[in-house]
Amino acid sequence: MEAGCDEAGRGCLAGPVFAAAVILPKDFKNETLNDSKKLNQKQREELRVIIEKEAIEYAVMSLDNIKIDEINILNASILAMHLSLDKLKSKFRFIIVDGNRFKPYKKINHQTIIEGDGKYMSIAAASVLAKTYRDDFMVQAHNDFPLYDWHNNKGYATLKHRKALIELGNTPLHRRSFILKELQMELF
Repeated sequence: MEAGCDEAGRGCLAGPVFAAAVILPKDFKNETLNDSKKLNQKQREELRVIIEKEAIEYAVMSLDNIKIDEINILNASILAMHLSLDKLKSKFRFIIVDGNRFKPYKKINHQTIIEGDGKYMSIAAASVLAKTYRDDFMVQAHNDFPLYDWHNNKGYATLKHRKALIELGNTPLHRRSFILKELQMELF
């Protein structure tokens, strides 16, 4: 039994990074399931329901922007994956991870796979869960900070988001370790 892991929100200017770990049945198949970035919102939301219903087990965890600034985004992404693996009660024997960086988890063998979210169902499922949970968080956060357009950009560095940062400054959800060159030139 293997657990697939992926994260969402690594390249954002604001908000937490989310990670998921998913164990799927060996015979699980879904023609639509793919890397969450290749799916539209409706497809991701529909797949989330299927994954949550049909997975043997899944877990989603996050680390906030303060922790990201403290340990850096790569370490925060890996830690969030470890925390999601901690939540799994099933005895998995192998971990597959999207990307090329991961730190050993307990004494369980792992393999990193570049573009694994487009190759392996369990990683794709983790990708969808991490993305949808993070999107939900950012849509809620938009209610507190509507001028940053998070219900549309989810914290990524869109033009509207960058302009809001220049005009309004940081919010408590912004990552201080992600300084935009445009902002540096504008502010200094």
